[in-house]
Amino acid sequence: MDILRPEIICIDGYRFRRNPKQDQTTEEYEEDEMGDNTMSTLAADVYCDEVCDAAASQIQETDNGFRLTLDVPSDYWKHIIGKKGETKKRLENETRTQIKIPGRGREGEIVINGRDRQGLLSAKTRIDLLVESARQRQPFTHFISIPVNSEPIQDRFGEFRDDIVRFCGEDRGVDGSIFQNPNKLHLTIGTMPLLSKSELDKAVFELEQCKEEILSKHGRLSCQLRGLEYMNDDPGEVDVLYAKIHLHDGSDRLQYLADHLVERFCARGLMNREYDRVKLHVTIMNTLMRKDPAGAGVVTSGGNKQPIRGRESFDARNILKLYGDYDFGPYDINTIHLSQRYSTGPDGYYACEAKIDI
Repeated sequence: MDILRPEIICIDGYRFRRNPKQDQTTEEYEEDEMGDNTMSTLAADVYCDEVCDAAASQIQETDNGFRLTLDVPSDYWKHIIGKKGETKKRLENETRTQIKIPGRGREGEIVINGRDRQGLLSAKTRIDLLVESARQRQPFTHFISIPVNSEPIQDRFGEFRDDIVRFCGEDRGVDGSIFQNPNKLHLTIGTMPLLSKSELDKAVFELEQCKEEILSKHGRLSCQLRGLEYMNDDPGEVDVLYAKIHLHDGSDRLQYLADHLVERFCARGLMNREYDRVKLHVTIMNTLMRKDPAGAGVVTSGGNKQPIRGRESFDARNILKLYGDYDFGPYDINTIHLSQRYSTGPDGYYACEAKIDI
């Protein structure tokens, strides 16, 4: 980690530096015991003298002290409990609180009880850090997207796909199954795991709050989808081939818009920043879409689809030579969506949780 650019975790408007682990040794988790061993490395530096007091007004006074409830998606409870309950016990001992978590298979809120307000706030801060750390490792469920799927674009994409299969179909790894669904051509701005209704509502609210600012600063975004590029550095071993997008006025307004959206969602703790700038691209071929010969393709585990085997790359050298400057046509960007992963809406695009019109 660059010590001048440490990893930052944003929680409730507060910014925390995440210190690097001193000991990289890990042990296997026992799922039946809902285990996780991140508490000692992540939250060891956070105690009662460093708390996030945004929840102070939510603390309720009781006959035996104080009480604070936390709305935490059940997917994260195992990270608070830890292996054999060790993380939860350590939290309770060090903050002098009692933490009640609903039993396995039940829904509800986490309740923190204690005799000292600062203890409750310290426990909340450490739980928030544990959840945020786990969140960064969670597969994404939703993403901010910009559809690029007008009928003319889809027609040109269909012609491109047919030409590639006809003239480059003998090249290693090239077949019709790895092409994007033309109804789902899009720009991905950023991804996020939203595991509860409250998290989803928060993301919807943030997107809707962006509307006036986007309209006032950017206006109409007219672009051209032209030219091919690949993600890695070897055109003979490609996993993702994408089309480049260019604004007709030559400006970087689209890049600014994308970066601004990511910055806003990261600041609200909904999204994790992976790169300094958003990579603007429209995926047209992706080996993750390759059909499995047995017809299985993907399997579902815990609501998340995962490939059942490793990727098989394809040789894109002829494609780039023959179609490297392919023009898919013009497109006016007019909507930004909060899209659901692994879904299809009534119009053939991804199911839309919310959208703003430009």
